Amino acid sequence: MMRVMVVHNRFHVKVAVILLLSISGCGLPRSPVPLASIPDARVANFSEVRYWEVEYKPDVKTGADTSSDCSFLALSGGGANGAFGAGFLCGWTVSGTRPNFRVVTGISTGALIAPLAFLGPEHNDELKQYYTTIRTKDILDVQGLLGFGIGPVLMGESYASTKPLQKLITQLVDEKVLIAVASEHAKGRRLYIGTTDLDAQRFVIWDMGAIAGSGNPDSLNLFRKVMLASASIPGAFPPVYFNVEVNGKKYDEMHVDGGVITEVFGYGRLFAGTSVQKGLCSIYVIRNGKLDTESEQMPRRAIPIVSRSFSTLMKAHSWNDLFRLYFVAEENGVDFNYVSIPHDYESHGKEMFDPQEMKKLFELGFEMAKSGYKWNEVPPSLRKTGEAEWIWTP
Repeated sequence: MMRVMVVHNRFHVKVAVILLLSISGCGLPRSPVPLASIPDARVANFSEVRYWEVEYKPDVKTGADTSSDCSFLALSGGGANGAFGAGFLCGWTVSGTRPNFRVVTGISTGALIAPLAFLGPEHNDELKQYYTTIRTKDILDVQGLLGFGIGPVLMGESYASTKPLQKLITQLVDEKVLIAVASEHAKGRRLYIGTTDLDAQRFVIWDMGAIAGSGNPDSLNLFRKVMLASASIPGAFPPVYFNVEVNGKKYDEMHVDGGVITEVFGYGRLFAGTSVQKGLCSIYVIRNGKLDTESEQMPRRAIPIVSRSFSTLMKAHSWNDLFRLYFVAEENGVDFNYVSIPHDYESHGKEMFDPQEMKKLFELGFEMAKSGYKWNEVPPSLRKTGEAEWIWTP
């Protein structure tokens, strides 16, 4: 439910109201994994293609792959704000300094960007197309009474249908993309996407290259399904169910947006037992949203108070994510870098996914990267007072 509040003010207020109304609603039938067997569940007909967060340790060795350097890219969630990250990647290419990343991770909108970012600059035109031309109707289909979505949430599990988003993901990832990801995986590069297992209340990291290169005839479907799950905002979108097995018995797992647990992830103990020379490896975090505080005088009304509280919670969530990555990077001798939407940027979108607003965000990210953006090397609250990230001028 937390991720609902970061998408769009009018949208997340509406969702908050209908979720409160639906607390007593009846659930739909399913076949969940027995609680005691949750750690033993495996994706049906696939071998090791995912990990719990504590098991996550990318198979990366310095110098093992001459086609990429020791750089890691982490793409956050943020809905339509993903246009900023897409633009930044394209501008980074133009600057001539964009690395060929060893590891790419993505959550939510970052999960949609991640496969194309992983495959490199030759997919920049696609990133620009998808993040400057889509509208809300290309992402979701609102259902229910008078378009408010009350009916489906009270009787079902979501405010809107993700059929349009499923169609978009099908266009983003075809057989050629799957084969290309598998090829890069074979070279030692890694692509990971995160989801939240609601039954287990845990973060799940999917090895997308292992899925792509599995040889399983259902690999393309699973690849797309993971991307959909990572972007499925709970309450707004229906959960995604994965068929799993425990001791030969079939069950289902309920997965939603990875942003419920973390907005961005980079790596675990990448270099345990090895010595990494400072400056040899770097992690780059693209935060598709603002990080600085945004003061606002609040009225004495319930909905604005709830809305503001959730958005504040999500901002604190993002700070904690950066702190975690920063201190792990420091511990491992990895250079830490991040960029976010400038604090003085003002959004004027007329709908949740407004193509005009997304074009502005894309161009903003593009120009920042193209001009040789100086990365932030410490989380926001550790910066010196008055130290600005970037001043935006429309």
